[in-house]
Amino acid sequence: MLKEFKDFAMKGNLVDIAVGFVMGAAFKQVVTSFTGGIVSPLIGLIFKANFKDIKYVIKEGVTDEAGKVTGEVAIMYGEFLTNVIDFIIVAFVMFMVVKAVNAMKKKEEPAPEAPKGPSQEELLAEIRDLLKK
Repeated sequence: MLKEFKDFAMKGNLVDIAVGFVMGAAFKQVVTSFTGGIVSPLIGLIFKANFKDIKYVIKEGVTDEAGKVTGEVAIMYGEFLTNVIDFIIVAFVMFMVVKAVNAMKKKEEPAPEAPKGPSQEELLAEIRDLLKK
């Protein structure tokens, strides 16, 4: 059973998937910092606020002495839109990577056709003629 698991784990596709997963997770961090550090502030200029903090308040909360708001009910659509932007960037880059890998793969050449020879009927006729001799 251990040998079967080792054979399964060492298959090329599974290793490729694992490497892709690790690289994707690392790339996600890069995209998150790009979105949070560059894209969000630029979009925040439009809304005159930090983009991740943009929200629609449904129910006002109470601010305590420490300045912390409690009891507020809000839809955090700024953070959601930031995550959507992250996803779109990651999906686009992964699409481009897959497209590049597919382009680099060696094109499979079609198998050469079987040489043309006599048909089955011709061979049978030839055998018949040889047997008549």
